[in-house]
Amino acid sequence: MELNEKVAILNSAQIRRVDHLPIISAYCHEIKLVDTINQLVPCEMEVSPGVIVQGMVLDTLSGRSPLYRLVDFFQNQDIELLLGKDIEATAFNDTTVGRALDFIFNAGTIKIFSALALKASTIFDCEKKYLHFDTTSVSVWGDYTLSQNTTKDLWITYGHSKDKRPDLKQFLIKMLCVDKNIPLLGGCEDGNASDKTINNKMLTSISKIMAKHGLAPGAYIYIADSAMVTPENLKSMNDNLFITRLPFTYAECNRVVQKAVENDCWEEVGVIAHTKPTKNRPVASYKVCEHTITLYEKEYRAIVVHSSAHDKRRQKRIDKELKKSKENLEKAITKAAQVKYYCKKDAEEASCRLKKVISPYYQIETSIVEKIKYARGRPSAGKPRKIIERRYEIVGEIKEQVTALAQKRKEAGCFVLLTNVPQVGEPAHTGKEILSAYKEQHGVERNFAFLKDPLIVNDLFLKKPSRIEVLGLILLISLLIWNLMERSMRKYIEETGNTLQGWDRKETDRPTSFMMGTKFFGSHSPPYL
Repeated sequence: MELNEKVAILNSAQIRRVDHLPIISAYCHEIKLVDTINQLVPCEMEVSPGVIVQGMVLDTLSGRSPLYRLVDFFQNQDIELLLGKDIEATAFNDTTVGRALDFIFNAGTIKIFSALALKASTIFDCEKKYLHFDTTSVSVWGDYTLSQNTTKDLWITYGHSKDKRPDLKQFLIKMLCVDKNIPLLGGCEDGNASDKTINNKMLTSISKIMAKHGLAPGAYIYIADSAMVTPENLKSMNDNLFITRLPFTYAECNRVVQKAVENDCWEEVGVIAHTKPTKNRPVASYKVCEHTITLYEKEYRAIVVHSSAHDKRRQKRIDKELKKSKENLEKAITKAAQVKYYCKKDAEEASCRLKKVISPYYQIETSIVEKIKYARGRPSAGKPRKIIERRYEIVGEIKEQVTALAQKRKEAGCFVLLTNVPQVGEPAHTGKEILSAYKEQHGVERNFAFLKDPLIVNDLFLKKPSRIEVLGLILLISLLIWNLMERSMRKYIEETGNTLQGWDRKETDRPTSFMMGTKFFGSHSPPYL
């Protein structure tokens, strides 16, 4: 071959930068993403909805472009390598993608994600002993004046904002996870939906959902936050096992905490967290004390947990309560000191009344000071000064009740886990095991940190609530892929005992998908003509 021919071939060859995207594409292929979506979303589009979704997942996990810039994203990608088909980048224009989103919405976002998650959890053999459920709010900018005229529409409206943005409209995302943080079920809910109601919907269908995975009630444990504790939800549990947090609005919660602190009957658990402590998040040590309580005529186990890292919100509330109590006593002392008594007995009676001012954490100690007023002028030699008036004043001092204060602060570091998991038998759990299972709830919270970035929604400029719901599906699928990648790396480390290179070329046994992605930064596809 002549030199000129070789140069011409090299000039015509195209090399595209792909970074970590081929790995994401491989995971999409592994869970049969395109085929599953195309089976559930019948349409006659030239580019199938499954391919559109995989393209949006690739984009989401490489920086998230606005919808109208998906074409620009794919113009710089090796589309055939990533999607398995030689498709023009212009196929991802906002009109085509918008049509695909509408078809997907009509087919049902929850049904689609459930089918994908079922395949993924089966293929990757995810542990389904613990089911972690939670919801979060996602704030959006815009009017969204569309009324809720059908039960199928997602209603973007004002509600209880977990982002502390009551000025913005929102929608909710619900998620059921297995194997710590692998989403098994997810979807969007109306912005003003109640967590208690959403929990009830989940509980009424959980047996049917898990039956698809070959699991019967008793083979899994449903774990949720305190919004689960209502008469309706506890009744809906039927034969299902659960672990939840009992809110302090229940008198029984306060009772068992006080009882545990007073009796000092703790079992040391120690440190549970696997992550290293930081300056802002010191390592917490736990101890538990178990009691039995009755709610709505049914008996449950109550695991009182004390954490060395006290609940900051409860500590602030206690500090506020203590401050208010002390201020009330100071006002009472000031008021009593302003009164002048001419009879000592009257002063003593007033002093006794002041001591009886009620405070569970402080007490008032009083003394009576005699004030004498003498007549003017110098007294005669050898005679005492003439007293013309005797007055009595009350002096008060606030003293802390050290034992009561110490107990109150110790109670502030406690919370109560409510469960019907038995103490004996096949599904039996100790108090420590129940606490460990509940603490894995942070996996769902980590997932929400991935999903809740407001820029994800706003950069796509989606004006239809239905398309925002489909966007939620895209993000859930992206999260599923992202977490499966991380799970594979950590499972490899667990099985082999090896480590992987993490940040700053240091070995780590807790790699993340983001960490892995940086290792492939600058990777290119093979050249093709």
